[in-house]
Formats: sequence, structure tokens, C-alpha cells
Amino acid sequence: MKSKSDSKHGKRGNDDEITSAVPFSPDVRAAHTAESGTEQGALPSNTAPNNSIDSNGVSDLPYFQALRWGVDSLYVSYKGKLSLEMTITLRRLKELAQSQRPSDVAVAQLKIGDHIFEVKDKGTGLFAFILEDNAFRIHIAKSGSKAVPMAYVKISSQYLTARTPWEIVEELDDLLASISHDMEEPKVSRIDLFVDFVSSVNMESWDRVAWVTRAHQINAYSVSGQFTGWTIGLGGAIGARLYDKVLEVVTQSKKEYLFPLWKKAGWDGSTRVWRLEFELKQEAISQLKIKGFDAVMEHLGSIWSYATTEWLRLTEPNAADATRSRWPTHPLWALLTSIGWEEEGGQLSRTFPISREPGRDWLMTHGLSSLTSFMAAQGVYDFDQGLALFREELYLYHEEKAFLFGQSFSEYIWDKVALKIRQYNRAMNADQLSEQEKNAKRLNAAADAYRKASDGE
Repeated sequence: MKSKSDSKHGKRGNDDEITSAVPFSPDVRAAHTAESGTEQGALPSNTAPNNSIDSNGVSDLPYFQALRWGVDSLYVSYKGKLSLEMTITLRRLKELAQSQRPSDVAVAQLKIGDHIFEVKDKGTGLFAFILEDNAFRIHIAKSGSKAVPMAYVKISSQYLTARTPWEIVEELDDLLASISHDMEEPKVSRIDLFVDFVSSVNMESWDRVAWVTRAHQINAYSVSGQFTGWTIGLGGAIGARLYDKVLEVVTQSKKEYLFPLWKKAGWDGSTRVWRLEFELKQEAISQLKIKGFDAVMEHLGSIWSYATTEWLRLTEPNAADATRSRWPTHPLWALLTSIGWEEEGGQLSRTFPISREPGRDWLMTHGLSSLTSFMAAQGVYDFDQGLALFREELYLYHEEKAFLFGQSFSEYIWDKVALKIRQYNRAMNADQLSEQEKNAKRLNAAADAYRKASDGE
């Protein structure tokens, strides 16, 4: 591991730094819905062929090639106490989010540092408030206690491909410190470690008995005769997955930002990429007697070693030996176990959108789809004519809706855009209101919220 710098959590990076962080993978059972692979140089799909087998049926893949490894998912919690001012602010913003008026909902936003968070209309469990943008989903309790952390934070999987965990948590420290006091060092509530790799090994070439593990559940998955992966012990303090990551990206998560990162590591763009992933919850981390975020990050190698040698091991079964713990380790597993956690596990993208708006491709594709559907219904083939008719019909339809809501058309459109801006974390909608409206809202909100806080509501 790198030596710590002068930063709070150490391990700060620069634009050329590489890291072991990559994004979160959904449950493999949901991901395995089709066959993967693609032609060389093309975007991977679930229909294109796999080019790793030559005409003689011999694989041209290496026995094992690691592409990336590191932190896949990260959840951290903070003890502390939310400031009275922020408690009042969040209570009022939550009320606005619950309003029936779109203009009220649109300003249920909170700017902290460079982040513009959407304030949700509901909390969850013991957490009264939820803030979210593309980087963080932050659950906040009304008041800190020994039993409940002040904040519980899920870090975006994509953010973990752009920054190191050290950098991200240091940023998170600063964000939360600005709205609280008496804040303690963060603790890791869950961490997923992974290795993405290509291999000539058939991942279905062994039976369940080859897995020597402390877990009770072992499951294999396939679709249309195509093997797609294994899961071991999911739902417990530790769980493992070994699955076709390209397939999961193409058919479910749409995390295509992984593809260029793999290509930088030598991926040919068509071969199946397998992911071995371990999910460790707080219970498992505590059993390993590792406390605090810094300690967890400094012991990733030890955690991986425990997961791949003591908790789970892929073996070559020996029918002559009834003691399974003596069975030899599968050569592929030996290579996976020996991943160098003291090294960096792949390049960072160093680009990350904090806002959550759809990309230009999505917008243009769906926009044209609506237009051409309208043109087909009208029997119109000319683009300019179709666009003019569509604009007219669009205006008349929504002008009538605006009238039913007691709004002008411009007010109606402002509300629609403002709600999207809130959802996408693009800007503060309150900045678009007139000074008179802003002052009235601010005075009413502060007076009402302070009264409720003083009354203990």
C-alpha cells in the first residue's frame, strides 16, 4: 500500500494515479438474463459471438489475466450530532418534498460544498432524512445516539471508478462536518472486494463439492444452456459471487464505463470478463477485529486472504481423501488468492458527473422515438412538417393540463423542468425564483421550522 500523506485519511491521488476502486455489481441472479460476447472492436452485446476460440476449438486466452481489482461497494457510517440549524433546514425541506405543489417539491434541495442534493420526501428506519446525488446517498438521523449513527452513506459505484476510497471518504468527512459536530471517524458498514479477470478456464468445469466453504448455500446459474456464474453464502455476513460481468453490464446495470478501463488493462473488447467478488458486512468486519475506515483500507490484503483461504476455497476434489480441507487448491483459485493488494488494481477514470441527468444519446434517442411515433400516427413522413405538428399538439395538450391545474403554460413548464433539475442535481431551483418569492419562502420556512423544533415536534 502507499504510505499515507498529510491528508486526513491518507492515500490522496493525482491525475495519473491508478487505484483498485471499481463499481458495485447487482445480484448475479438478476443479472444473468442472456448470453454475452461481441465481435472484436464492437460494443459488447448479448447476441454477438465470443471470439476467444479458434477454428480448432482451442482457446487463445491466457490461463489467467487480472484486469482490475479493488473496492467494489462501500458503505460508511458516522457517529456525531446534527446541528440544530441543519435539523431545522432538513425538516422544512422534507416537508416541501412532501408537498402536493410541484413548485414546492422542486426546491427540496440542499447544497453542501460542490454537491446539490435532492432531499427525499421520506426517511427510512431510524433515519429521518435522505439526501442523494450521483456520488452519495446519505441517510441522516434526527439526532445522534450511541445506538444510531448520525449518518449512513452509500458511495456511488461509479464514483469508486473515478476516485480512490481515501479521497472519497475525505471529501465525505468535509461535507458532513459542515452540518454536524462531535463527528467521529467513519466506520465501514459494508465493503465489497473484487477481481475482474479473463481466463481460459471453464467456470463450470467443477461441481459444487469443489467449493470448500463455511457457507451453507452454493448456487450455479445458466441461461439457455450458457453457464453464467456461482453464488456462495449470499445473505450472510460474507457472501461471494463468481459471474460473467460483461453479461451483467449489457443486460442489467448498463455500467459501460467499465469497458474502457478493462481495455486499458488489455481486454480485447469481446472476451467474457469474469468477476470474483466478496461482500463483507459489518458483522464480518468486526469478527476480523478491524475497526474504522483507515484500518479496513490498510488491511484489504488480509481481508481478501481470509475470504479466499479460510472462508472459501476452490479445490480439486480427491475421492481418495475424505478430509476436504486437505484437497489441493485449484490453480485458478491460487492465482486469484495471490492478487497483490499492496499494488494498485487498475486505472482511475478521473471523470465523474455529480449530476444524474441522462446522456445525450438517451435524450436524442427517446426524443426522436416520441416524434416518429407521433408522425407515424399522423401519417407524416417529412421531418420539419412532423416536428411542427408535434410542437403544436404538444403545446395544446399541456396547455389544457396547465389550465386544469390553475397555472399558466409557462408556470406549468417551469414546474416540470424544475422537478427534473432537482432529480438530476443540476442546479438550485430556488436561485431561479424572484427575490420576493425567495424571501417569502425563506421567512415562512424558518419561522415555521423553528417553532416546530422549539416545540419538540
